[in-house]
Amino acid sequence: MRNPLLLAVLLCGACNVSVTDANESAPANKAVPPGKAVAEPADRNGDYAFEIVPEQKAWQANPVLQAQVALDRRGFSPGVIDGKDGMSFKAALRGFQLAQGLPVTGAYDEKTGIALMEGEKRPTSWLVKIPPGFARGPFFGIPKGLNEQASLPALTYRNLLEKLAERFHTTPEALTALNPPGTRVGPGLTIRVPAVDNQPVARIEGDERGWSETLASLGVAKDQPQADRIVVDKSEGLLKVYGADKRLIAQFPVTTGSQHDPLPLGEWTVRGVSRNPDFHYNPTLFWDASAKDEKAVLKPGPNGPVGVVWIDLSKDHYGIHGTPEPQTIGRTESHGCIRLTNWDAARLAQMVKSGVKATFQA
Repeated sequence: MRNPLLLAVLLCGACNVSVTDANESAPANKAVPPGKAVAEPADRNGDYAFEIVPEQKAWQANPVLQAQVALDRRGFSPGVIDGKDGMSFKAALRGFQLAQGLPVTGAYDEKTGIALMEGEKRPTSWLVKIPPGFARGPFFGIPKGLNEQASLPALTYRNLLEKLAERFHTTPEALTALNPPGTRVGPGLTIRVPAVDNQPVARIEGDERGWSETLASLGVAKDQPQADRIVVDKSEGLLKVYGADKRLIAQFPVTTGSQHDPLPLGEWTVRGVSRNPDFHYNPTLFWDASAKDEKAVLKPGPNGPVGVVWIDLSKDHYGIHGTPEPQTIGRTESHGCIRLTNWDAARLAQMVKSGVKATFQA
């Protein structure tokens, strides 16, 4: 089963999205390894608790996949976990090396490997059983046009394989490559995945848009280190997160602007975070919109134009957000905003709040 790739919807600039600061101060929960689910809320945690299937002989991931999983766990995202030694992997290594005081080479050398794997006893891939609740839809085909997308009740995943891929921070194609030919996906069936931990459905006060379940469905912990400032570097294609001690604490690959809609360089401020937002499409704000397009409100979902979250900036109509096509991050242009994979955007949303400074540099 393969998920058909659609053309990327490059709709970053002029993203007229309502902003709410909800969920920014709720209590945190710890990660839960696969095979163990927390007791509360009992009605939904089972939907996201992937059980590890014991194996007689441990499956050995290639070194790059091992390193990508370890980097993802430490907050230095390689983007898509696919076992490939590409530019996003090298950038993640450079960020980790910088944070660890190692020579910044971007090479997966012996010293970097020792520092990365220190104390890491968990496998970097698992054979897991798909929870029936996770396998439930609804799933929708996503039309290309925004006015057509507005007719859908939610911009959810196209199919279960795509949902599984985002849960384990990869793509349908990478999951297909990890598994034997003919592997099927469905409730109760098993599939090999990168070892991204289960997360509980956190208790979040005032969570009217299901953000706690979105975090669990993306394997993202609610409890994250807090950002003092963020830096978006256009030339590097990276978003860097610094803590109060000016230490680099996380890094994510991003897509930033284009020749027609360049990244707005300068000093900005986070104005708020809108989780699972509606998307207010105004074609007059898009230079390449069809003359036939009309204003429309698109329902939330991971396949919406801004993915699962919109981080609003003090620069009008600009923000940081997710994407329906994670494999395009760093490889395509945007309309001026900053795009991340949905799982990286969700993690960043838990690290920032209103007032955090954002530097955009060339």
